[in-house]
Amino acid sequence: MSNRELHCDTCEGVVLFEAPPCGDGHDADCPELVCTGCGTAVVIATFAFHPTRLSGRRTPRTSHPRAA
Repeated sequence: MSNRELHCDTCEGVVLFEAPPCGDGHDADCPELVCTGCGTAVVIATFAFHPTRLSGRRTPRTSHPRAA
């Protein structure tokens, strides 16, 4: 992931982003990228999202007193 083309909001277009020297030991897989056009930094965060499913149970409604 050392070089890739991404959309830069500052440059308002697709430009080349590159990974700066990484002090965290990620080497070429560093999630931090810098726009070669303007220097804007971005972090690419990848993660797996597994939404929980409701098991068909609904939360019972609480009864409210009705006005007379």
